[in-house]
Amino acid sequence: MVEIQTLAPASIFGQIAEHEHEQVVFCHDKDTGLRAIIGIHNTVLGPALGGTRMWHYASDAEALKDVLRLSRGMTYKAAISGLNLGGGKAVIIGDAKTLKNEALLRKFGRFVQNLNGKYITAEDVNMTTKDMEYIRMETKHVAGLPESMGGSGDPSPVTAYGTYMGMKAAAKKAFGSDSLAGKRIAVQGVGHVGTYLLEHLSKEGAKIILTDYYEDRAIEAAAKFKAVAVGLEEIYDQNVDIYSPCALGATINDDTLDRLKCRVIAGCANNQLQDENVHGPALVERGIIYAPDFLINAGGLINVYSEVIGGSRQSALTQTEKIYDFTTQVLEKAEQEGTHPQAAAIRQAEERIAAIGKVKSTY
Repeated sequence: MVEIQTLAPASIFGQIAEHEHEQVVFCHDKDTGLRAIIGIHNTVLGPALGGTRMWHYASDAEALKDVLRLSRGMTYKAAISGLNLGGGKAVIIGDAKTLKNEALLRKFGRFVQNLNGKYITAEDVNMTTKDMEYIRMETKHVAGLPESMGGSGDPSPVTAYGTYMGMKAAAKKAFGSDSLAGKRIAVQGVGHVGTYLLEHLSKEGAKIILTDYYEDRAIEAAAKFKAVAVGLEEIYDQNVDIYSPCALGATINDDTLDRLKCRVIAGCANNQLQDENVHGPALVERGIIYAPDFLINAGGLINVYSEVIGGSRQSALTQTEKIYDFTTQVLEKAEQEGTHPQAAAIRQAEERIAAIGKVKSTY
């Protein structure tokens, strides 16, 4: 059984109710060692599309918390981007380097298939297009497939491009120009998406400081992009213009807030604010411009949505480029309303969901 003894049943349902999820599925298979959770937050706009990540969580409670936060963010990401999709996400519990294999992934695909299209999966942290091939063997409800299979390929470049567009828009708001040339930028996390973001920043002439959970990966990226690699904790103390969280979430919290020395926060990680109601306003008080995470990292979702509806990579890039204008609008709206950008972005997303909810019910 999935080990959830640390949470009483009422606590589990309390968390589900708090985030207003429609459905949470616990997946377990003894033979393959699969332990996974699928969170379906909202399907008013369409089927819930969201990637699957594989991570060695400290506890099953931590995995549940992550999937609930991530799937909620996907709802807002789809809504604010104008996509006809709901929000969902999945996590596979375990070390991807040692536990991930064909059998485990195909068994996960069976669980996705059993949801009959209510949830469509794709790649996320520690998952690849090859992994999607295995999942596709058991279900048609998967996106982010290789181009050789008629898919759109790795969505990471498009995610990075959207983050780059959002970062430039936030820089324009903070510095009066969207040029990143000469700007000191701290990038936390140089996985698939983070590396593609580094390419954009390097080409524009930014001065890059970076870190990563895997030290060898950080050293390799620093050499490739002529950047400076620092330790995981040191990244928060750098005197920079822009802090770009591109790893896991909740890095903007009570412990790090006073250490950050930047004017802009813009990154591709999900759920960057540990508590959006606390840390969103705190950033405004400190004069830091925050580009809402689910807005600027929506490129990957836009890309796989394009795959689902039969669009092209170019059409996805064209739509992703609009993240610059969307970010500008949200930042201006937040300033006019006297609120923080995350709240303004959430309200905009919820307004669209409410409007379309009057037209149709859940998927």
